[in-house]
Amino acid sequence: MPDDALRFGANYTPSRGWFHHWLDFDIDEVRADLDSIAALGLDHIRVFPLWPVFQPNRTLIRPRAVEQLVDLCDAAAERGLDVHVDGLQGHLSSFDFLPAWTRTWHRRNIFTDPAVVAGQEEYLRTLAAALADRPNFLGMTVGNEINQFSGAPHPDPDRITPDQAARWLERMLAACEEGAPGRLHLHAEYDAAWYQDGHPFTPTQAARLGGVTAVHSWVFNGTAQRHGRSGTATEHHAAYLIELSKAWALDPHRPVWLQEVGAPAPLIPPEHAARFTEATVANALDCPDLWGVTWWCSHDVSRELADFPELEYGLGLLTNDRRTKPAGAAIARIAAAWRGRAHRPARRSTALVVDIGGAVDGDEVVDGAAHTAGRSSCAPGGAFFEAWASLTAQGVRPAVVLAERAWDPAHLAARGITEVVRVHDVT
Repeated sequence: MPDDALRFGANYTPSRGWFHHWLDFDIDEVRADLDSIAALGLDHIRVFPLWPVFQPNRTLIRPRAVEQLVDLCDAAAERGLDVHVDGLQGHLSSFDFLPAWTRTWHRRNIFTDPAVVAGQEEYLRTLAAALADRPNFLGMTVGNEINQFSGAPHPDPDRITPDQAARWLERMLAACEEGAPGRLHLHAEYDAAWYQDGHPFTPTQAARLGGVTAVHSWVFNGTAQRHGRSGTATEHHAAYLIELSKAWALDPHRPVWLQEVGAPAPLIPPEHAARFTEATVANALDCPDLWGVTWWCSHDVSRELADFPELEYGLGLLTNDRRTKPAGAAIARIAAAWRGRAHRPARRSTALVVDIGGAVDGDEVVDGAAHTAGRSSCAPGGAFFEAWASLTAQGVRPAVVLAERAWDPAHLAARGITEVVRVHDVT
């Protein structure tokens, strides 16, 4: 595979028992699931250990659970699939999975309590080290959208400041690197980091800490409600987040991983899921510096399981009995068309200026109040978001540049930007 070839994968949701499969792990069921994923022509999966199952006590990381994770990784290797592992789960499909030693009678802030943070470090280091010698192990993500624990709308948040969030991320990433040196270690937030005023996890952290920038694109965030299932903003939402993230990166060619994206019903009706999938991926592939696309998710959630939000049941590329759905067939076609090809789209020469307050000179990521206010302009319905969508509908391929860099010739040249426009120029 060429170094600049695109990666196509799926977030692995077991077809039997969902992520509760760790409680009664069956490697034969896992192998059957992985066979169906590999049959789509995908090259990697993202895997989710459940934190309370793997570390039920702060000083107990269950050896058998770690062995099962390694077994899964080895089974994936037999099918030509690389594996990326999320550590702190954390939060999945509306359910929280936090160990008892962080809740109720042992209530402690998971981002700042010294004992909890030390336990997290040991856990991430242990998982990474267990997989470090596996050639198909890509690396660790600190956790799945763990920023949702840090503030509203979570019903019981562990509140922190942006400085505390940055320091916590740095410690977690260092633990991953210590366990598996040189692998692709990163962190990933849901879109509050880009869209929510005052949120402690910030764009600066997302674009500067870790080996790549991860974005999670979900159009149920107001995009599809406002623009419809086939609107420009809806079909380009993933591309928008990819380009938005680049504004804060110090490296003009920092890779961006579209780590989660899916077709949520009823906003994207099942009969239109394949079209949405094709359009979303095609638009994302028009973004330079894209590392890859990892669809959410591999298999549908069984209707035998209760209390999921309705949209979660049908997000799979495959059914519970491992049949390929139309969206899965679309992803398979795209992956086949790009297999072995270099990804070199033209640079985006027109940039829209994002100005939401604060300065980010230098390479400091402990940014205090910088870029914690004003982010709602970037959210669906915000002035910046709608201006970017308008330019895109006009046939422009807009990049994004920070206001404080908009007139920096060296920065613009490094990114291939030759024209800069502001929101008021569009509206």
